[in-house]
Amino acid sequence: MTEEELKAIIVAELKKVAPESDPSGLGADEDLREALDIDSFSFLRVLVGVSEHTGVDIPEADYGKVTTLAAMIGYLAVRQG
Repeated sequence: MTEEELKAIIVAELKKVAPESDPSGLGADEDLREALDIDSFSFLRVLVGVSEHTGVDIPEADYGKVTTLAAMIGYLAVRQG
């Protein structure tokens, strides 16, 4: 998948947990949870959804590595099969 495709998946999953928000307007280095005011459970739902769409497992130990849009795209880009 391209970075644009990965971004579209992430934005779609963020929209599911924060339907009133506009995650497409997020800055690449903004903290996703803070910017969208979502709790840890909602963020976990985003990670599960992204994982299901990309086939990339994100272990709990790596949650801190995917806190921004840029970080998550980079993480997924190097791990996709």
